[in-house]
Amino acid sequence: MTQAAITFGTPLSRQATKVMLLGSGELGKEVLIALQRLGVETIAVDRYDNAPGHQVAHHARTITMSDAAQLKALIEAERPMLVVPEIEAIATGMLEELEAAGVVRVIPTARAARLTMDREGIRVLAAETLGLPTSPYKFCNSQAELQAAIDGANGGPGIGYPCIVKPVMSSSGKGQSKLSGPLDVKTAWDFAMAGGRVSHGRVIVEGFIDFDYEITLLTVRAAGSSGQIETHFCDPIGHIQVNGDYVESWQPHPMRPAALQRAQHIAKTVTDNLGGQGLFGVELFVKGDDVWFSEVSPRPHDTGMVTMATQWQNEFELHARAILGLPVNTALKSPGASAVIYGGVDAHGIVFDGVNDALRVPQTDIRLFGKPESFKKRRMGVALAFDADVEVARVNAKEAASRVKPRVA
Repeated sequence: MTQAAITFGTPLSRQATKVMLLGSGELGKEVLIALQRLGVETIAVDRYDNAPGHQVAHHARTITMSDAAQLKALIEAERPMLVVPEIEAIATGMLEELEAAGVVRVIPTARAARLTMDREGIRVLAAETLGLPTSPYKFCNSQAELQAAIDGANGGPGIGYPCIVKPVMSSSGKGQSKLSGPLDVKTAWDFAMAGGRVSHGRVIVEGFIDFDYEITLLTVRAAGSSGQIETHFCDPIGHIQVNGDYVESWQPHPMRPAALQRAQHIAKTVTDNLGGQGLFGVELFVKGDDVWFSEVSPRPHDTGMVTMATQWQNEFELHARAILGLPVNTALKSPGASAVIYGGVDAHGIVFDGVNDALRVPQTDIRLFGKPESFKKRRMGVALAFDADVEVARVNAKEAASRVKPRVA
């Protein structure tokens, strides 16, 4: 497919090139900034007022994005050139309807947004349609079904222990837990029900893969020199997750050539099927030369915040360029790392001490997201570090993050 060239207008004029983001947290905020640097008029949409992206966009809108009527009314009123989903909790059926009617183009496509908004759609696509290697899995609608899926039923094999239970739709590890035995089942079910978004009452249970490490392979579908859509890969990003939520990441993560080749094959296979343009965060498990598909997000990935310190074009700039039909550059500038800054307290309008001390750590930077409400384990910022030695960068990023002290004003 050849991408037609876009004419860039002037923001806030009749000729403006308008892009709407559905979801305006810390990742959406950076995409909005990248779009604005290219002269795009931006509309930030979120479910609560004063979200991080609201604070930088030309226009801020607050709606329930999972409400199809609200979503349709807003898109028809604003008439953006592109709609860019940045979270899962969106009425994707309405996006498909509006895209089919020619009202708007959805990034990467409305179908991709629907398939990736919940773990069921994308897992069935990857494992059953595309035949990609994944962990064994089953979907369950009740605690009793979950227990039967783990134990096996009617003489069939079960997932067994240890295993992982996740809501079919959630983000940043919400509602995810690892089960070691039967005593964990009720707790895991209750936790998944509390942590899921929109589609309550259904979970995926996955067999545990004894992997050496997990990576995010940022994969970009963008226009090449001939105008044809080409696939580009960033260097692999290693990361550590606690309860499914990323706490630190680094780039590049070393991989054996055969494993890297398999990882890129899996990422290209799934993103080719999803189609469209933009950046995808493909999560993979790796053991030796074996690679398993885990998940894919058709948007910048939280672990990819490290690219703000490591790449010539970070993941947000890559996404902005790709969706606008512009060439991209995925080259690494320097090895580096990121570490999360948590809220530490449950409060509105907190303050941050120690930012000056944090920035005294060599070759570091800080991003504070501007979220209006803090929770003890809510991601409120990130520390970034670069160094020729990625392990040094990891130490420095964690040290810088530890020096930032959120507190109630």
